[in-house]
Amino acid sequence: MKKSFIIHPFLFAIFPILFLFSHNVDQVSYSELLLPSAIVLGFTLLLILLSRSIFKDNNKAGIIVSLFLILFFSYGHVRDLIIASFTPGKNKYLLIAWGLFFTYGAYLTIRTRRNLHNFTNTLNIVALSIVLISLLTIGVYEFKTIATWKDRKSTEDRATNTIDLDNAATLRDIYYIILDGYASSSTLKEVYDYDNQPFIDYLTAKGFYVASKSRCNYPTTFLSLASSLNMEYINYLTDMVGIESKDQAVPYQMIRNSKVMNFLKSKGYKFIHFSSGWGPTDHNRYADLDVHCSIANEFQMMLIQTTILSPLFFKEHFRRRALLCTFSKLAEVYKIEEPIFVFSHITSPHYPYLFGANGEPVPRATLKISGSPWKQKENYLNQLIFISKKVEMLIDEILSRSEVPPIIILQADHGPASTFTESLLLAYRGKRPTKNMLRERTTIFNAYYLPPDGNKLLYNSITPVNTFRLVFDFYFHANYGLLGDQSYYSTYDRPYEFINVTDIEKY
Repeated sequence: MKKSFIIHPFLFAIFPILFLFSHNVDQVSYSELLLPSAIVLGFTLLLILLSRSIFKDNNKAGIIVSLFLILFFSYGHVRDLIIASFTPGKNKYLLIAWGLFFTYGAYLTIRTRRNLHNFTNTLNIVALSIVLISLLTIGVYEFKTIATWKDRKSTEDRATNTIDLDNAATLRDIYYIILDGYASSSTLKEVYDYDNQPFIDYLTAKGFYVASKSRCNYPTTFLSLASSLNMEYINYLTDMVGIESKDQAVPYQMIRNSKVMNFLKSKGYKFIHFSSGWGPTDHNRYADLDVHCSIANEFQMMLIQTTILSPLFFKEHFRRRALLCTFSKLAEVYKIEEPIFVFSHITSPHYPYLFGANGEPVPRATLKISGSPWKQKENYLNQLIFISKKVEMLIDEILSRSEVPPIIILQADHGPASTFTESLLLAYRGKRPTKNMLRERTTIFNAYYLPPDGNKLLYNSITPVNTFRLVFDFYFHANYGLLGDQSYYSTYDRPYEFINVTDIEKY
C-alpha cells in the first residue's frame, strides 16, 4: 500500500492566518504572524498525534483533523454570512450544526474501508493551492513596494537636518499622547451639545496651553501620525505610491521609524513605546521599551472572531483592561532614570465604545470598521468624558512625581465624524463632504505643557505638523522653523488624493 504524505492539516491550519494577513498586508506587520502560526501549527501537530494513536491510520487521522480545522476557522465567516445581527443566544444553533457536521464527517471517515491515499493527495493539492494564492498576494504586494522604499530612503537622506548638539537644553521627559478622535471644544459644543470647558479649565490651571483653533493636517490616523512624527507634510507620497493606491506600508514605517524618535534618541533619550493594539502603533522594534497591556492585538482579535472560539472571546473586556492598564503604566514611567520620550496612542474616545461616562462597561460594545459608529453620539460622548477623567488623573500623577517638569503633548490625530453621510472607508464618488463634515473631522483637541516658557511660542491655530518643530527649536536650539498650518482631506479609498481644505469657507 502506498504511503501518503500528509501535509494538508498543517496547510489548512496556516491558511486562515495567511488569508487574513494577505487582505490586510498593508496594515499588519509580519511579526504578528508568528504567535498565532506557532499556536495553530503546534495544536495541529498534537491533534494529528492524538488521532493517529486512536485510529491507527494516518490518512484517517489527517482527514479528521483537517475537517475539524476547516469547521473551526470557518465558523465566524459562516455566522456573519447567514445570520444578520447575530446575538450570543443564537450561537448555540450554529454550534450544534457544526458539531453535527463534524460528527457525521468523522463517522464516515472512520467507517470507510476505501483506500484514502488519493483523497489525501487531493486534499494536499487543494490546501497547498489556497496557501500559495495567499502567498502570491503577499508577494505581489511586496514587489510593488520595493521601489517605494527606495524613494522613501532617498527622501529621508535629503531631509536630514543639521543640529547644534552643544546647545541642547536640559533633557526633560517628553510625553506624546494621542487621544484618537478627540473632538475640539467647538465641535463638542456645536455637534454634541456638550461643554468641555471644565476639562479645558483643569488643563489651563495645570499650566497647559490649549490650542482652541487647532486642526489636523490629515483626516486619518495613519497619515496624521506619519506627518506629526516626521514634522513634515507627506503629500509627496502621492508620487511615490500612486494616487490610486491604498497601500499604507510607507506611512506605517514612517510612524514606527520616525524623525522625531531618531532625533531624540540621538540626544540620549530612551524611547518608550506603548502598544495600542492597532497597526503601526501596536508595537515598535525601534523602541528601547515596548510596553504591552493587551493579550491580543487587533489582528489576533480579528482572527479569533473567525473561529469557533468567538462566542467565548469577549474582546471588549480585554480592550477595556488594556486601556486602563495603559493609563496605569503611563503614570509609572517617570521612574526610569534616563530622559525618556514616551509615545502612547490611546485608541479612545474613538469607537469601539467600551466605557460609560463613569467607566462602566458599555453593553454589547462591538468592533466595527464602518462609519456608522460615529453616529452613536451618546456613546462617543460618554467615552470622551471618561477618557478626560483618566487624562486628569494621569496628568496629576506625572506632574506630582516628576522631579523636573516634563514636556507633555496631548493631541488628537483627527476629529470624529458623526455628520458624515457615508462611511469614511468609502470614497465619496461624485460627492464632496460638506463644510460641517470637514469642520467636525479636521478640528481637534490639542494641548501642550511646555515649561518653563515654551507656551509663549504657541498659538491657537497650531497644527500637529509643527508640534515637534517648535519643541525642538525651543528646547534643543534646532533650526527646523515652522511650516504653514494646512489641512488636507482624503478618503480611505483614495488616501493619497489630497485636497487642501485649509480654508473651509472656500471649499
